[in-house]
Amino acid sequence: MTSPIATAASGTMTKAGMTHLFIPGPTNIPEPVRRAMNVPMQDMRASDFGELTLPLFDGLKRAFKSSTGRVFIFPSSGTGAWEAGITNTLDPGDRVLMSRFGQFSHLWVDMAERLGLEVECIDVDWGAGVPVDLYAERLAADRDGRIKAVFVTHNETATGVTSDVAAVRGALDACGHEALLFVDGVSSIASIDFRMEEWGVDLAVAGSQKGFMLPAGLSFLGVSEKALAASRTGRFRRCYFDFADMLRMNADGFFPYTPPTQLFQGLRVALDLLFDEGLEAVFLRHGRLAEGVRRGVFAWGLDLCAQEPRWYSDTVSAVRVPETVDARDVLRIAYERYRTSFGSGLSQLAGKVFRIGHLGDLNEVSCLTALACAEMALRDAGAAVEPGAGVAAAQEWYRETAEPRRQAVAA
Repeated sequence: MTSPIATAASGTMTKAGMTHLFIPGPTNIPEPVRRAMNVPMQDMRASDFGELTLPLFDGLKRAFKSSTGRVFIFPSSGTGAWEAGITNTLDPGDRVLMSRFGQFSHLWVDMAERLGLEVECIDVDWGAGVPVDLYAERLAADRDGRIKAVFVTHNETATGVTSDVAAVRGALDACGHEALLFVDGVSSIASIDFRMEEWGVDLAVAGSQKGFMLPAGLSFLGVSEKALAASRTGRFRRCYFDFADMLRMNADGFFPYTPPTQLFQGLRVALDLLFDEGLEAVFLRHGRLAEGVRRGVFAWGLDLCAQEPRWYSDTVSAVRVPETVDARDVLRIAYERYRTSFGSGLSQLAGKVFRIGHLGDLNEVSCLTALACAEMALRDAGAAVEPGAGVAAAQEWYRETAEPRRQAVAA
């Protein structure tokens, strides 16, 4: 007779407890946000609808750290905001400077090319970030100002790499270049320090399903006064994403089309949670939690896809598996055996990495859970990982850096 313990060990997924989500988006939704969205439908043309929406625009500007310009809310994924930014501010045939070092920066290049822009693309190893020195060289050589926009993927979700947006602004300013600065901040804004105004960003893209802790379905596009001026003369055809329509309707809190009102209710609470914690505290929390995950990975004897500490992301870690292990097996085992989802390796990284998302609504124990499951899945997939090594390394980091502990030691 087979024992219950042996049956449980056979790998059949248990139905007890919760399924854990550690992908880099969509992220876990806080319970207050979920409850806020569980409301009856409301009239999006009622005279008081602006009482809900107008404060959201102000809150998003605060989250983007922008005091001028506008933040638009589109019912789309971040890809929609990418397209809105391009088609409203540039013209067909315009030259743009971009770099490609992961799947999402690649997709942005692909969109620019398909929309008819002349793309000057710098290819970089997947594991490095935006090549600021090469950007500076290209911009300094562009004496006729043919480059109309410079694109920066702030946080490349596929590789766990964060780039220096402020340094790109410095390169533009150093040679007096007038190009617009586009930033993909989908997996950084509201989790990693982002300063739209201070860094002179003209168009910044974010999404509801990452640091804003909502379901997918909303994209946020920060637009500077300079970019708004460019939109008035832009020659791309656009309709759904037209800034002019949004400006006219948003002035009173309305939209040119039916908006997802329940997501707006959730956004209100999500913004309140971020501001109650404090944006700087949010960034510090993400940095501290990410460092614990990284210490866990290194304790396994494994490496990150990010090549150097200066590139390490505080929202997602792409973990390189040993050559003898297929990362797809790690993902499958984690989900089927331990009811935990990690992010897959994308494109050229398929089978070589798995990704631990550590952004949004999470704490130390969340990250320890992710590491514990990853250890089991790695061992089951054939990796020679010491049981408990990654968890222990992260535990010690979290204990050493816990605020109450530091206060007690000081006393």
